[in-house]
Amino acid sequence: MSTFLPPLIQQMLKPEFYPHPVTQDIELVQTHVSFVLLTGEFVYKLKKPVDFGFLDYSTLEKRRHFCYEELRMNQRGAPGIYLNVLRIVQKGDRFVLGDKLAEKSPEEGEIVEYALKMKQFPPNCLFVDLLDRGELTDALMERLGSIVADYHANAPTNEEILEFGTVEQIRQAIDDNYRYTENYIGRVQTRRQFEETKAYSDRTFDRHRDWFESRVRQRKIRECHGDLHLRNIALDGDQILLFDCIEFNKPFRFVDVMYDVAFTVMDCEARGRGDLGNAFLNTYIERTGDWEGLRVLPLYLSRQAYVRAKVTSFLLDDEAVSEAEKANAAKTASEYYRLAWKYTQSHSGKILMMSGLSGSGKSTTAGEVARRLGAIQVRSDAVRKHLAGIPLDERGSDEIYTADMSRRTYDRLAELGAMLAKLGWTVILDAKYDRREWRKMVFDRAEAASLPVQILHCTAPMSVLRDRLDRRTGDIADATADLLASQQAKAEGFTEAEKAKVVEIDTTGDLEEIWGDGEIVG
Repeated sequence: MSTFLPPLIQQMLKPEFYPHPVTQDIELVQTHVSFVLLTGEFVYKLKKPVDFGFLDYSTLEKRRHFCYEELRMNQRGAPGIYLNVLRIVQKGDRFVLGDKLAEKSPEEGEIVEYALKMKQFPPNCLFVDLLDRGELTDALMERLGSIVADYHANAPTNEEILEFGTVEQIRQAIDDNYRYTENYIGRVQTRRQFEETKAYSDRTFDRHRDWFESRVRQRKIRECHGDLHLRNIALDGDQILLFDCIEFNKPFRFVDVMYDVAFTVMDCEARGRGDLGNAFLNTYIERTGDWEGLRVLPLYLSRQAYVRAKVTSFLLDDEAVSEAEKANAAKTASEYYRLAWKYTQSHSGKILMMSGLSGSGKSTTAGEVARRLGAIQVRSDAVRKHLAGIPLDERGSDEIYTADMSRRTYDRLAELGAMLAKLGWTVILDAKYDRREWRKMVFDRAEAASLPVQILHCTAPMSVLRDRLDRRTGDIADATADLLASQQAKAEGFTEAEKAKVVEIDTTGDLEEIWGDGEIVG
């Protein structure tokens, strides 16, 4: 990065430039498209006069426009952080930070730039900082999953936005990435990786156009964040904020909601914490009921990793980058190219069927297994409430627990299990499965698709079950301790054929006992 700084930025590095106290040594952070100045209480962001095709800040009017767009769009995910857009006026060789509300007359100076004023975050509060300190927990990632689900539910969509969900639009953007990176084959990615990654996206578009058409029909193409990685998520006090969304390019933000989800999941995996990405993903999918979105998720996971690889690769040909920085960039780019390729490789899916009375620890066990295997956890409580059209956090009436509703719920569970396992996912069907007919629904679909099935039967003493249910709060499950006797009386034992597939788990003990070579062996 060049060390030359424009006169305006040189002045902005001085405390006297600002109409408020500067409470720290002013810190300048540069990207290839912006100058960001941290003053203690406030941050000022200026856009560089650049035109990269996909991003055009080349004129003052365009920079003004995109400052206001950034201000507008970030109100959704980071309320109270993005404050206003300020004019910067030049008077001779001095630059003055203007008042947003006061129109400047010509004699007061020429408007030469615009600055976006923001509240400054506390130090080291980004999710990537929390991860580095070992403070990014499953609980925080689950909260993030719920927040992003709400963010997408409230995100705008219309006919213009939906047009960006066609195969042609998505394919063009992904093919552009391949075209821009051919020069790096043999340098930071192998020919095999390049060809197999591209072949996967080609196959997906050619064979599964209906997936993308379905996403458009379901209005899953929305004005999304567009850059939802761990550096753009902050914990400010107890508030999780999504900031710095894409304002400069419609194809980068008018996208499938899974595009956003993929960025977060990929970033966790790239940093060696796929378990945290899994906690986020399973919460998001459960809150939205968008299990069909998992069909396109691998494409977007690969795309996001590939874009990171592409952008990092560009540093290798930048004369302003030192040799040491280039060596580090080459290593990073190679890792991202490999991750993009890894997402395209086929896997053998399977179904894990939970079983046990309410309070037996099924969901807790399922969650731990999901983190370890990168599995999708599908809870019957969520499926039931999505089918009934009621919020997950609302207590269900007797109407959603009729025999017909239970049949529909377990049929949907079996359908989702088979659909996702055929795509290569390990799927955990998290339900009581205490009736043979419900288990048979899963076995029949699995047999038809040649999918392996295991049953994880969770048990604990009745006193433990009652205590867990009495203490349960903040969960979508409605079961209470008074139902245990009825459940126990109606439970149907495993058939001889089923017993061969059962792993017994005492949930008062150590779950490590069921593992062997990364597989569940009981």
